[in-house]
Amino acid sequence: MRDKPSTQATLQQVADAAGVSLATASRVLHGSGGRTVREELRARVLAEANRLRYVSHAPAQALARATTSIVGLIVHDIADPYFAAIAAGAMRAARDHDLMVMVACTFREPQLELEYVARLRAQRARAIILAASAFTGTRFLADLADHLAGYADQGGRVVAIGDHGPGVDAVIPSNYAGAQLAAEHLVSLGHTEVGVVSGPDTLATVADRLAGFQSVLPATAVAAGDFSRDGGYAAARELLTARPSLTAVFALDDVMAYGVLAAARDLGRDVPGDLSVVGFDDVPGAADVGPPLTTIRLDLAELGSRVLGLAVAPPNGSVTVPASLVVRSSTAVAR
Repeated sequence: MRDKPSTQATLQQVADAAGVSLATASRVLHGSGGRTVREELRARVLAEANRLRYVSHAPAQALARATTSIVGLIVHDIADPYFAAIAAGAMRAARDHDLMVMVACTFREPQLELEYVARLRAQRARAIILAASAFTGTRFLADLADHLAGYADQGGRVVAIGDHGPGVDAVIPSNYAGAQLAAEHLVSLGHTEVGVVSGPDTLATVADRLAGFQSVLPATAVAAGDFSRDGGYAAARELLTARPSLTAVFALDDVMAYGVLAAARDLGRDVPGDLSVVGFDDVPGAADVGPPLTTIRLDLAELGSRVLGLAVAPPNGSVTVPASLVVRSSTAVAR
């Protein structure tokens, strides 16, 4: 039988002895975080807390839950017009609540997202906004959930753009339905041989948009790139070289669509004369490229404003923001 310690035990020691995370131990002993703990884990934590003579220190807990006026906004790349427009909307809304928005870029590296959450937690940020598309992968999702639970236990608020799992209120862009609109538009113009310039398969946004498009046009040719002009250019050259019979290309975001337009030009394909191009997001500048880009419109500034509003409001569930088709001169009837 183990001897009982003579010194004051810490919450971390209780968690380690019970074989649970710090966040789980806090939920059991402090009643914080709003998440249910399995009865087996609860019993283990309580048993170890009793054995170790753990005593909750209320003033220390109150200090831990103190927050600043900082809201952390985590994006993939602020140079991307999509995230820049969202950030601008969030910052404008933050002024109404006397808050300061701190932007962190993951550059699509999952580990960086986890590190930023930990840093914002250490800085007592009032809220964290996950504006970047959720990464796929069960290990990452489990690690992120644990980080966010610990932050919530300190009184922090977590909201997101896009589905980041249960317990995270979110503004949900209509990615799947928007991509369906893009496919239906091309079908209405008589296009049957259509290629898709996709993005990284580790992102939920890519999966949703690709699935929505293929629910209408399932037999499409797909080439993956990254969410950049150069990524769109390389993927479009691959598609159009391998499948010169394609009469249309759908890019999963507007910046990649700019690369598609450039690749078509360099390959001698006239847009929209013998190749139609559709993007997604309607970022600032989509109407100014040549030819102006047909795209699926999301009100990006409104996304930023609404998610900031969620961050300062009590938990109340997620809301969906609709998408709409904006027809410009980069699409035409198939020939």
